[in-house]
Amino acid sequence: MFFTYLRRELRRRRKAALVVASGLALGIALVIIVSSVSSGMSKAQDKVLQSLYGLGTDMTVTKAAAAPGSGTERPRFEFDAKDDDATQSTDRVMVQGFQTLASTTVDKVGKQNGVADAVGGLSLTVMKVDGQFKRGEFKQDEGATQGGPRGGGSGQPQGEVQGGGASFDVNSFTVYGTDVTQQDLGPLTSSKITKGRTFKATETDAEVAVVDAAYAREKELAVDETVTISGTKYTIVGVSTADSGDAAANVYVPLKQAQTLADSKDKITTVYVKAADSQAIDTVKAAIQKNISGTTVTTSADLADTVSGSLSTASDLASSVGKWLSIAVLVAAFLVAGLLTSSAVSRRVREFGTLKALGWKSGRVTRQVVGEALVNGLMGGVLGIAVGLAGAYAVTAISPTLTAQLGSSGGGGGMGGGGPMGGGPGRQTAAKTLDIALTAPVSLTTILTAVALAVAGGLIAGAFGGWRASRLRPADALRRVA
Repeated sequence: MFFTYLRRELRRRRKAALVVASGLALGIALVIIVSSVSSGMSKAQDKVLQSLYGLGTDMTVTKAAAAPGSGTERPRFEFDAKDDDATQSTDRVMVQGFQTLASTTVDKVGKQNGVADAVGGLSLTVMKVDGQFKRGEFKQDEGATQGGPRGGGSGQPQGEVQGGGASFDVNSFTVYGTDVTQQDLGPLTSSKITKGRTFKATETDAEVAVVDAAYAREKELAVDETVTISGTKYTIVGVSTADSGDAAANVYVPLKQAQTLADSKDKITTVYVKAADSQAIDTVKAAIQKNISGTTVTTSADLADTVSGSLSTASDLASSVGKWLSIAVLVAAFLVAGLLTSSAVSRRVREFGTLKALGWKSGRVTRQVVGEALVNGLMGGVLGIAVGLAGAYAVTAISPTLTAQLGSSGGGGGMGGGGPMGGGPGRQTAAKTLDIALTAPVSLTTILTAVALAVAGGLIAGAFGGWRASRLRPADALRRVA
């Protein structure tokens, strides 16, 4: 009886049911689209940070920033004096940020509670200067002769040196020393080997290298060729392509080789940390900072604050304006659905009064109204999910391009401060702007939330109408008949 009456009433009041369902659908669809776009923003941001952090890295540990004016070294270049105009060339290998930690710091970090794994790395900048000195030529003044009237009385020829000078080309690239025995953590994990191979665990001190694909194209490098760093030739065993389009370094070499190049034996610049529980990252960060003095711990949340550009702007809009807009539309939809249901009950006074006169109890009338409202809510949920999925698909199909730029977080953190050259392998790339294609993935949680909202909308609307229906009396129906 309940379902028969329900089906008949919904068919008879199609327009009212469609209005209620459409209002709920609009709010639910907006929630789905905003949630999916926010999720896409989060994934885009993670993609940007992976180029600096590395896949699976939860935080980095670096040396605390030196006090201003503490005397960081400046790069110096020395050239041998030569009698001819031969080309001069020199390399200078510098630790990025000029701040290093002892290699034993990796073991100390790894022993902290909540740390699943830790690995160290050394980030370097290589500055290569190539050029030529050209000797000037002395030109004697015309008419000036030794001891002559224009000779100045000194007996020396008078004139000036013309021409000469120097022309030098300065190039720089980044080198990252990676622990080849633990390659599942650190910046190189955010890149895929597209040619050749990665390092072998036995190549701890071998003169081999993996180069970034973009750098390989620029310098026309290939597998089995060599790249020269400060006079040492490294055989290229692989070419890597960063997932985000921007690698953490141009060249990767074994950690011991990087330490030798920079004359930094048993030194590292960064410790990459993976937490045992992603929910306890803040606790692990606090423990490391408390127990290991002279270090700065930077998490992905800290780095996210440094992301600027249209990605940051769009993320703010989706998380703040979009969220409140969704809530406002949803609340309005619930209220409208409730008022429409209550209004519909008012127009059915004679019907419900007659049913009560025939023996229907107030509870049965209330359940009938709530059932109708709940069906309207579910219909709105189905329609809202369909519209929301279509909107999310449209965003993914269009894939609008957002820009992201990483600024310094200051204070010598994992990706900011730490000296004029920055302190981590990502700092050389932090000044670059990345283009990220936005997607809008819809998760199962979002769909379940939409269903819950549809049921809640139906129950709220039913509560309005049910309360109104429960107050009707058979006498009301008799007055309407009269």
